[in-house]
Amino acid sequence: MKRDWLPLVLLAALALGAAPLVASLPTWVTLTVAGLAMGMMIFMMASGLTLVFGLMDVMNFAHGVFISVGAYAAASVLLAMKGQIEAASLAANLSAIVPAALAAMALAGLLGWFFERVVIRPVYGDHLRQILVTMGGLIVVEQLIVVVWGPDIIPLPRPAALTGSFIFGDAAIERYRMLAVAVGLAVFAAMWLLLNRTRIGLLVRAGVENAEMVESLGYRIRRLFVGVFVAGSSLAGLGGVMWAMYQESVSVQMGMQMMVLIFIVVIIGGLGSVVGCFVGALLVGLMANYTGFLAPKLALGSNILLMVLVLLWRPRGLYPVGK
Repeated sequence: MKRDWLPLVLLAALALGAAPLVASLPTWVTLTVAGLAMGMMIFMMASGLTLVFGLMDVMNFAHGVFISVGAYAAASVLLAMKGQIEAASLAANLSAIVPAALAAMALAGLLGWFFERVVIRPVYGDHLRQILVTMGGLIVVEQLIVVVWGPDIIPLPRPAALTGSFIFGDAAIERYRMLAVAVGLAVFAAMWLLLNRTRIGLLVRAGVENAEMVESLGYRIRRLFVGVFVAGSSLAGLGGVMWAMYQESVSVQMGMQMMVLIFIVVIIGGLGSVVGCFVGALLVGLMANYTGFLAPKLALGSNILLMVLVLLWRPRGLYPVGK
């Protein structure tokens, strides 16, 4: 199979093209790492949604609540383990972060399973009704979050060992952003291996391209749908944990505030393409950070312009499935 390297060339061109505009090399390095870290977190939140779009043809406008629920679940665990979070030891910090991430993924996945069975299943194949019922589900879940955790913003200090920065020459790189890059790469590698080296991945990729064919071979595509939806919800919960610690706060609206960038990433990458989602998230993260530094008021508009330019070049996204 011929590999398509042009989207990666575009990624490198964006990074190198920003260097002369930023002028200062240490500042460019800091902005680039920050953009990659932001892109990795957006990828975690968006990767599940791109599979749900591509495989299930479901327009889930409530995807943001899985991010919020995951963040709140993690905050509950982290605040309960305050001693480990405040310790200067990375091992002690991780002993709180790992259970918090698992709790976030479990609760978001459970909510995703319920959402698919109760809200999504009756409206398969009807995009207008999907938009309406998922928006309704969004409002209901947001109100439930307020009932359980309250309406106020919850401060969430970063673990002690992950505060501060590494100094490379004159460039300062935050420790937490390095962790975000590492976690994002691990999630991408795990998803790529699952989709390309396992039987389940083969069925998922086949289902994205031709669901009727998979069903005709005797596989229960409905169970595959449920599994993908739960996995996508869990990944959104994990992304919510990382984003909450990045922002150092948790709020009811945090998931929905990210949905514009998530939809831009899903569209840029190509529906159903995890690799496209990954490259698209990095493009969006870099663009947001470079533009935020050079012209802060144009940060969001620059990503919309990026999406328009990519679609003019490749109307089906960077890595269209079934190409």
